[in-house]
Amino acid sequence: MIGQREDLKGERVLVTGGAGFVGSNCVDRLLAEGAAVVVLDDFFTGHADNLPDRHPNLEVVRGSVADFSLVKQVMEGATAILHLAARNIIVSTRNPREDYEVNIGGTLNLLMAMREAPGARRLVYTSSVSVYGNPRYLPINEDDPPNLLSPYSVSKFAGENYCKAFYESYGLSTTVVRYSNVYGTKQRPDNPYCGVVAKFFEAAMAGRALCVHGDGEQTRDYTFVGDAVEATLLAAFSPKAEGQTYNVGTGREVTVNALAELVLKVTGREGAVERIDRRDIDNIRRRVVNIEKVRRELRWIPSLTLEEGLRRTHAWMEGGAA
Repeated sequence: MIGQREDLKGERVLVTGGAGFVGSNCVDRLLAEGAAVVVLDDFFTGHADNLPDRHPNLEVVRGSVADFSLVKQVMEGATAILHLAARNIIVSTRNPREDYEVNIGGTLNLLMAMREAPGARRLVYTSSVSVYGNPRYLPINEDDPPNLLSPYSVSKFAGENYCKAFYESYGLSTTVVRYSNVYGTKQRPDNPYCGVVAKFFEAAMAGRALCVHGDGEQTRDYTFVGDAVEATLLAAFSPKAEGQTYNVGTGREVTVNALAELVLKVTGREGAVERIDRRDIDNIRRRVVNIEKVRRELRWIPSLTLEEGLRRTHAWMEGGAA
């Protein structure tokens, strides 16, 4: 854990993409820990109602990380930056140029602005295990070679490399976290780009069939959003994290079929599973990550089992958040 709430008092944290799914969970945690937070979000997939209304320590700026002058403006006074703004894999595949401008150009803008911001001590870049593609060995280690199979993975890995280059060339303190299939509270099923967990819950709670692309035997490593947030904040404020890259997952390999069964169990619904055609982004057969490095260096381990994380997600959705 980061510690008691007073630990982050005096910190001013810039969160790009802070109105999105993971970003807004980070914002909630930072505010609870006493930090002042500036959110920069273009609301492409983010929602204003993901954020607290009129919180005295929260400033929300509508705009894009692709706007360098705006990035410089919101960087002023920041002591840490959590960079979550990005076009996701579906949008990136449909529009690679937009992916390039936001995911790569936006990251470069932040790093360049950080060079001119004397108070900014650390930038955490949120990447994705999609950079590994179809790995040769499981579980996947941080030093395994990349296998870039989509425009999204290309842009995410480019952002990682810019962070490394600015760390080595200019002494900027950067850390990379590679998220693995994050799910949980505030992952809205009304967002057409949301993950499979939210879609499964929406279908189960409406009494519809759960749609599985392909045979359902593809595997992923599903991470509850609260655990991902904890790892991200440790990466932001731990001296040991400087210049490092960490997998953020659970080390548990789960098939999509097993996930569907768990969602039906958690909701208490009897439902069918419908097989539909695989998508152009469904090119990864198996995925599970090794989390030994983040456990050893940052003392982080996931706190929830998949079933408990799904139960918390279901409770949130039942509360009318969907």
